[in-house]
Amino acid sequence: MSVSDHKIQPEVIRQTKKVAVITICGLFFMWAVFWILSVVGLNVSFDKSVVLGGIGGSAVAILSFFMIGMTVQSAVAEENEDNARMRMKAGYSKRMMLRMFWGIAALIFPCFNFVAAILPLLFPNTGIKLFYKWMSSDK
Repeated sequence: MSVSDHKIQPEVIRQTKKVAVITICGLFFMWAVFWILSVVGLNVSFDKSVVLGGIGGSAVAILSFFMIGMTVQSAVAEENEDNARMRMKAGYSKRMMLRMFWGIAALIFPCFNFVAAILPLLFPNTGIKLFYKWMSSDK
């Protein structure tokens, strides 16, 4: 079953939007840190490679999370447990390949700052953990 075979569940869209907000907030924070480090003079430049790397890395991070949602959606819809397990494994492999290709592109092409391109891949997981830790501390 592919995306074209069935409708995207509203929960996948809702959670992907949350992750997109978390990732974009992390992106702006990262840019601010790069800018501050460049102003302080720590041999860190804030230029278009940082901006492009951050945008590309954020796009890959959000797409990767969306792919998780679609993989889980298709696995849950699968009646055969072995097929569902295979879908989950295949989805994981596809996400890791996407991230690997992005990392290679960020390393090869000088229009991307490698650090700025890779850091956004950590934003969704870190943001979700911080959000739920913050939510649990309110109780």
